[in-house]
Amino acid sequence: MATAAPTQFPQTTSNVQPSKVTSVKTLTESADLKTIPSNYAYTPTDPNEADVLEEEVSIPIIDFSLLTSAIPEQRFKAIQDLDKACQDWGFFMVVNHGVPESLLKGIINASTEFFNLPEEEKKEFAGKNISDPIRCGSTLSTSNGKKFLWRDFVKLVVQPDQFQAPHKPLGFSEVALEYCNSGRRIVRELLKAISESLGLDNDYVAKTLNLDSSVQVFSANLYPPCPQPELAVGLPPHSDHGLFTLLIQNDVPGLQVKHNGKWVTINPFPNSFLVNAADQLEIFSNGKYKSIIHRAILNNKATRVSIAMINGPSFETSVAPASKLVDSENHPAAYRPMNYKEYVEQQPLQWKSLLDQVRIEV
Repeated sequence: MATAAPTQFPQTTSNVQPSKVTSVKTLTESADLKTIPSNYAYTPTDPNEADVLEEEVSIPIIDFSLLTSAIPEQRFKAIQDLDKACQDWGFFMVVNHGVPESLLKGIINASTEFFNLPEEEKKEFAGKNISDPIRCGSTLSTSNGKKFLWRDFVKLVVQPDQFQAPHKPLGFSEVALEYCNSGRRIVRELLKAISESLGLDNDYVAKTLNLDSSVQVFSANLYPPCPQPELAVGLPPHSDHGLFTLLIQNDVPGLQVKHNGKWVTINPFPNSFLVNAADQLEIFSNGKYKSIIHRAILNNKATRVSIAMINGPSFETSVAPASKLVDSENHPAAYRPMNYKEYVEQQPLQWKSLLDQVRIEV
């Protein structure tokens, strides 16, 4: 089982020198790894970060086939369900989405094969900057220094007229492209429904945020077993920078979302997408829909693989509350406009600090 990180940590030591390894996968394959290197120890910044909601929780479920139904009554009910999910949770599960199960399994398998490549081959795709079309690695460099996370990743920055992916392993690029196209289709339909749920024309979001040039960030993540899962972290609490994020995973749990001040461990249905609202949707909706805080925790038994796909507007778009949702007397703008590319490049991996910076205090 996944284990939440406590607020106090004992001293950690390890006979493995992290400077001599290039990935967490390599680190975990080192002989006699009984404890984590001290620079992987994670200190929570929120005193409530270890709180976990243990009781059974019903996660909102959106039936995509009803959301796209030609029967008005069915679609109207599905839009109401989406509206409620985005307000109450900022998170939901999408079923009956039409993406073949073989494609979902195929991208998990292809990503696993990428992580199994020799380290020297993966270094070809390391990248240097957050906007590079291909990057892979482990440790993240941030404005506050380096974060040693118990995670390896490969990221692709995807735009409609540009798709670049590692040419290894064989077939990875092809299945990643098909998967990204499927995700883009789902998100466009979700945003049509969001337009209507906000009382706007169904193409309002698409036109205002220039979705024909929208950006995707494809992130495949490998979380190997950790000998001390209570001391390290896969990803610390954070919100995503886009509009919606789609996530799939293998059958190993590890995703937790913050709901009503407590952490909830998510166990999705087979062949479903987990979807969370992200920062740009909160800004665009003028705070009606909340960008959800979530994290990845660890276990000491099994490797977890997840595929997160952040879907945003175009890089050139300046995102602000929709003008039709703002009036100076009753609903003033709650956020300052900001260019999406600038937002992505400044986004820290810790809570919602950048979203808080563009929020207007009233």
